[in-house]
Amino acid sequence: MTDQHDAVEVNRLNWDERVAGHLVAYDTDGFVADASRISPVVRDDLALMAPHLPNGSVEGLSLAHLQCHIGTDTLSFARLGARVVGLDFSREAVAAARMLAQRAGLEARFVQATVDQASAAVAAELGDGATFDVVYTSIGALTWLPDLRAWAREIRALLKPGGLFYVRDTHPMFSTIDDERSDDALVVRYPYFAGEQPLRFDNESSYTGTAKLANTTNYEWPHPLSEIIGVLLEAGLTIEAFGEQDTLPWKALSFMVAEGDSWVLPEGRDRTPMTFSLAARKPAGG
Repeated sequence: MTDQHDAVEVNRLNWDERVAGHLVAYDTDGFVADASRISPVVRDDLALMAPHLPNGSVEGLSLAHLQCHIGTDTLSFARLGARVVGLDFSREAVAAARMLAQRAGLEARFVQATVDQASAAVAAELGDGATFDVVYTSIGALTWLPDLRAWAREIRALLKPGGLFYVRDTHPMFSTIDDERSDDALVVRYPYFAGEQPLRFDNESSYTGTAKLANTTNYEWPHPLSEIIGVLLEAGLTIEAFGEQDTLPWKALSFMVAEGDSWVLPEGRDRTPMTFSLAARKPAGG
């Protein structure tokens, strides 16, 4: 029986070790050199967020980014005019994000904490009562969280009354697909619904393929759409929009092909969604 706290600590070691390779794979030198560069993830997300933002922009808004990793997406929002705070559980990632902000000449605060400690950690950094116009979770995040109820409660706590929460992440159905097949068959291998234990994986490198890892083990928790939507409603947020997309920002299956900055199935793109997006709002009355 894997203890939840122990599993999170194993993941933290794994993600600490990914940082050096990701600084290269994410082309952070290029990000620093080009003051107009916005990450492809933020570019795509902003198009979906725009109808829910004042004047379709984050300019002048306060934004908290949960599970921010090395900060390229967080700092992209800073370049778009938001006042940003990023939070991640990896000490190495937070250190890298702070250095990246300094190199890029961007104002940003970065906090180390797990998501279930987010509001307390932000309050310790910024002062009691710190809340945000936007709380944002970028792609590849939810599978690392054992407790989505805590996630949803922290989102509500961080939002100002009337504030917007936005997430785009891997579609839970796509996460069930066998990612080790060499043909183009879409075959269910992993569970859609959560079991009593997290899924355990052992990989010698991260999804970018950069650098060998000594801490190869990581744990993931499946979360069906019903759970994701349900915990946000339970926390008192109002769902404003929900979408499903047929592209991914990384090559998850060996037979996927590039389409601009995204990856798609070479044929039969209508066979499965790859990501979902959701916009929710905290009631104006708080």
